[in-house]
Amino acid sequence: MEDHPGVSREQALELSIPSVLGFEKVAMEFAASVARMVHLPEDRVEDLKTAVAEACLNAIEHGNKLDESVKVGVRLTVADSSLQVAVDDQGRGIGEVATPDIESRMAGDAPPRGWGIFLIQNLMDEVRFESTPHGGNQVKMIIRLDKRPGAPPADPAASPGPAD
Repeated sequence: MEDHPGVSREQALELSIPSVLGFEKVAMEFAASVARMVHLPEDRVEDLKTAVAEACLNAIEHGNKLDESVKVGVRLTVADSSLQVAVDDQGRGIGEVATPDIESRMAGDAPPRGWGIFLIQNLMDEVRFESTPHGGNQVKMIIRLDKRPGAPPADPAASPGPAD
C-alpha cells in the first residue's frame, strides 16, 4: 500500500454517535472523509456512505432501540489494501441474515423498508455480522482500495506512467 497522507497504515479512527436518527449522516460523512484521504474513487465513496448510513440506522433503530443514552460506535481502519469499517451497537443481535426476496419487493408486494442489509452486502467487498464480547453487535465491512467489486485484481505492470 502506498502511504496515504494523514492516515498511517493500520491506523484506526473512531467516532461515537448517539442513537438518534439523523446522526447516521455524521458517520456517513466521517467515513467519506477517510475514504477520500486514501483516494478511494468517488463512486466507491458513495457506496461506502450508503453502507455506513444503513449500518448506523440499523444500530440506532434495531440494536439500540432509539435509546438516546446508548451510543453507536464507528471505527475505520486503513489496512494494507482495504478500508475496514466496524459499526457497534448494544443490541441482542440480528441472528441469521436472510436475503430479501427481490422479486416480491420489486413487484411492490413487500414493505418498502428492509433493504439495509441487502445494500450493505452488495455495496461492500466483505461483510460480517458478529456479536461483541460486551454483549452487543458489530457489522464489519471491508472495501478494497485497489479494486472495484467484481473487477479482476489490478495488474501493477499495466498501470500508466505519471501524467504529463
